[in-house]
Amino acid sequence: MAKKSVPPSIKETAFACPHCGAYTTQYWYKLYADQNPDKNPKPFVPSEADRERLANDREIPDKVKEIMLERFEKMLTGLVWLEYHDDWTSCHNEMHNLYLSACYNCKKFSVWVHDRLLFPRDKASAQPNPDLPDEIVRDFEEAREIVDASPRGAAALLRLCIQKLCIHLGEKGKDINGDIASLVSKGLNPLVQKSLDIVRVIGNEAVHPGVIDLNDNRDTANELFGLINSIADQMITHPKNVKILYEKLPENKRKAIEDRNKKAKE
Repeated sequence: MAKKSVPPSIKETAFACPHCGAYTTQYWYKLYADQNPDKNPKPFVPSEADRERLANDREIPDKVKEIMLERFEKMLTGLVWLEYHDDWTSCHNEMHNLYLSACYNCKKFSVWVHDRLLFPRDKASAQPNPDLPDEIVRDFEEAREIVDASPRGAAALLRLCIQKLCIHLGEKGKDINGDIASLVSKGLNPLVQKSLDIVRVIGNEAVHPGVIDLNDNRDTANELFGLINSIADQMITHPKNVKILYEKLPENKRKAIEDRNKKAKE
């Protein structure tokens, strides 16, 4: 299956599934509604205790019980699913601004209100650099979880990630501006510093890491996801990979390189 980054959208028939992440076809459903009858006015949402009582009820025929237990299992997942009834009368109440999309790959349904994905909550597509420390990955993942509902909160978390990353890389972590400038002197691409300036992470309009900036939006958060990974890639991943490759060289070749470097310093 082709790998492609297309975020979930009401305007597309193929995008990255918010359940399984696969870029694939999405089938859209419009919805119709029937009001619950007076004798059962509330939705029926079974619990684990209901399931146990059903499983232990000896008066229900086994075949019927099997069908009911299968239905309970599906309902207990909390996921949206369809149940076909060929003997029901047609419903004439069409819902508007409420839609379902079904993934070709995992078959799971997503719920949309107007043009907004309501369930499952959309995550940012950015994945954390695997070489980031666990503490930073946790904050990064939390930012991914909330970026749709609270882009300003996500951006605040990501600035905190930058502060922690600077500390991990040997900086003081008190002044992002100074920390990034120091990292540039140690090999970080100066373009990263310019990018941070653009999204107001540093400079006169900066806010402290972890503090919400009312002007932040999802674009700002998306830039910060990329910048954190860029810093980690340049300052952690690339040096690590070079070290691994260097250590694979024959010992005599490494010694020759080290001798050459010594002479260059003399």
